Amino acid sequence: MEKILVTGSLGQIGSELVVELRKRYGNDNVVATDIRRSIRDGSDVGPYEYLDCLDPHQIVSIVKKYNIDTVYHLAALLSAVAESKPQDAWNVNVTGLYNVLETARIFGLSVFTPSSIGAFGPATPSVNTPQDTLQRPTSMYGVTKVAGELLCDYYFKRFGVDTRGVRYPGIISNVTPPGGGTTDYAVHIYYEALSSGKYTSFLSARTRLDMMYMPDAIEAAIGVMEADSSKLLHRNAFNVTAMSVSPEDIAAEIRKSIPEFTLSYDIDPIRQSIADSWPDSMDDRSAREEWGWNPVYDLSSMTLDMLEKLSERITKK
Repeated sequence: MEKILVTGSLGQIGSELVVELRKRYGNDNVVATDIRRSIRDGSDVGPYEYLDCLDPHQIVSIVKKYNIDTVYHLAALLSAVAESKPQDAWNVNVTGLYNVLETARIFGLSVFTPSSIGAFGPATPSVNTPQDTLQRPTSMYGVTKVAGELLCDYYFKRFGVDTRGVRYPGIISNVTPPGGGTTDYAVHIYYEALSSGKYTSFLSARTRLDMMYMPDAIEAAIGVMEADSSKLLHRNAFNVTAMSVSPEDIAAEIRKSIPEFTLSYDIDPIRQSIADSWPDSMDDRSAREEWGWNPVYDLSSMTLDMLEKLSERITKK
């Protein structure tokens, strides 16, 4: 990777991935793009371009302008938003990816595309979900993720495009606010624990889902792209995870630092039905064996770091 393009760079993953990529490869070698026309704040460094991935000509123009060789394609609608806008979700998540892959085919680019636990469905084994298993999702988000996995496989096998990706679980960040995902409660709960000492979860107490702290999510994206291509058997949809938790698990961990914290429930039927169709836990042995995936954070260490970082930010305000 010498010249990198990041789509969706102002989103939850993109905003932090760009920072880490620029640390490793240099500010001028990482081009941040998003459908918003202005950079989020004045602290951003390095090139930024407006990019609508539904316009293939814009993609080609930026690739040629900066001599791009690698794309981290993150532009997408997340699960809850996708379910409320299914037509938009298909256009952004599938047509946008297709446009990126076509550009990659023409210009010989490498492409990272994240998939998700949303690519699984209620018929998938929910405990220790295998790397290769039945995928029949019941949400539009899940449908687009399966389509994306298949598209990336096709472009690798048919055209030799170096496509790679991981199936992310819920991602928890101390920097970027949630963006419309089913697992967003696991971010909100920390903010509310510090600001009000209480939280109302939109998922039920019994809902157990895989989660990951953002530093590990960033490392997974870069790690699979830096891996020896000859050792990758799956390439486009590696299961990756760090912990399997429920709202009660997170609350119990928070109470170790904030004993008075209380958790209540007001179930959102749409997000609950999506969560119920997803795995409780994933088997990520293929990622560990093929490119050395090994998360750093568990629930305990993540909670301590979340509370510390968020407390610092609140104090500065």
